[in-house]
Amino acid sequence: MYGMVNKALQSMVIEAYGEEAWERIRTRAGVDVEVFISNEGYPDEVTFQLAGAASGVLEQPLEDLLRAFGSYWVLKTARQGYGELMAAGGRTLREFLLNLPNLHTRVGLIFPHLKPPQFSCSDVQATSLRLHYRSTREGLTPFVVGLVEGLGEMFETRVSVTPVAEAHGPGEDEFLISWTQA
Repeated sequence: MYGMVNKALQSMVIEAYGEEAWERIRTRAGVDVEVFISNEGYPDEVTFQLAGAASGVLEQPLEDLLRAFGSYWVLKTARQGYGELMAAGGRTLREFLLNLPNLHTRVGLIFPHLKPPQFSCSDVQATSLRLHYRSTREGLTPFVVGLVEGLGEMFETRVSVTPVAEAHGPGEDEFLISWTQA
């Protein structure tokens, strides 16, 4: 994963728990990188080790941590670092979700070695849809839930995210997303 993911996790932890907590997490994870470079690639294992260590140090279930990180990613990292790209995704939650495949295509132009997830939508209604998520990385279902919840907050929309099926195969999930304007 690119360093921006690890930097975002670091920022989330420091904002909520302080620098000392981050250092304990980094030590527990066995990660000796002190400064992550946003556009540099790091092995996926580094990110997963940091997340696992954060779960232990912060005494939070990993699923809760990943969910919070998904929301943080949208509300802080993506909005602050990629505001124009996020704004181009749509003016409503529905538009944004329908445009997710295009968003990742544009991000791929910025980060050529990116292995982004694939999103698609089906059963699109006025206030709901099914979101299909495919990734080479397993175990990120809670992160995706957090992403969608963060998007709901970004668009001032009450959103419900229900995992429908996690049995499509490794890294293949489906969610029922429904919403109402806040």
